[in-house]
Amino acid sequence: MVVSFHPIFKTDLNLICAGRDPGLEELAAIQSARAVILPQGCPQQLYQMAYENCLHVFPNYDARFRYPGKTGQIRLFRDTDAPHPETEIFRNTSDFRMRYPEDGYPSFPVVFKFDWGGEGDTVFLLQTPADLKDLLQHADRCEASGQMGFLLQQYIVSGNRSLRVVVIGERTLSYWRTHAGEKRFHASLSKGAQVDLTSDPVLKQRAEALVNGFCRRAQINLAGLDVIFAAEDPRQPPLLLEINYFFGRVGLGGSEAYYRILRKEIRRWLKRVGA
Repeated sequence: MVVSFHPIFKTDLNLICAGRDPGLEELAAIQSARAVILPQGCPQQLYQMAYENCLHVFPNYDARFRYPGKTGQIRLFRDTDAPHPETEIFRNTSDFRMRYPEDGYPSFPVVFKFDWGGEGDTVFLLQTPADLKDLLQHADRCEASGQMGFLLQQYIVSGNRSLRVVVIGERTLSYWRTHAGEKRFHASLSKGAQVDLTSDPVLKQRAEALVNGFCRRAQINLAGLDVIFAAEDPRQPPLLLEINYFFGRVGLGGSEAYYRILRKEIRRWLKRVGA
């Protein structure tokens, strides 16, 4: 028996566990299943139940829950020797001030990323010590409400674009997100970037090779990864920026196109694991 918690993939037994914790019914179904299909927005408790009680679980979210947040992703990059911009991780503002007791930071511009958030909403390009001071004060306020952790990352001039590489099972798709002719820092579609499917195919191949190798080591089979190249010398190796376990579908042709690919890849995975 195959059990699916994903509403778009129908199997022998279909369950929905949205908005509540899994219970005895879900546990019994998982324990009797040959394979379990989980939703993309799977909560940790459901994933842990599936992982501990069934041999075959899709998607593999071990990395997502073992390396949470943006700071966790940097640790994952380090543990897997994946190339990425130079980065310093800080547990909180006190941690930062212990390392840098004087005002400022050794090098500007620098990228500031809070440990949470998506679509560039908690990512900032800082040009001066005053910019950093303002963000640290904001971080102090976030910590008062329980949100902690941030990183400072080397700024790579990338020509106002980044490459989104999406891994769905054994399928890899990629597209550029670019602000053509604009001096913009964010390259996310939510910030006005445009999709470019065709430019620089050689660079795309290099980025896809990097992502595929990384995902094999990290055992990631459903995610969108952001990759950048240094604009002044694209011959330099591509660099990983972030992993997005929730990702937009515009660059994939829309939700229906994405679901067609996802269903096909789940069926391929089920056949491969003998379920």
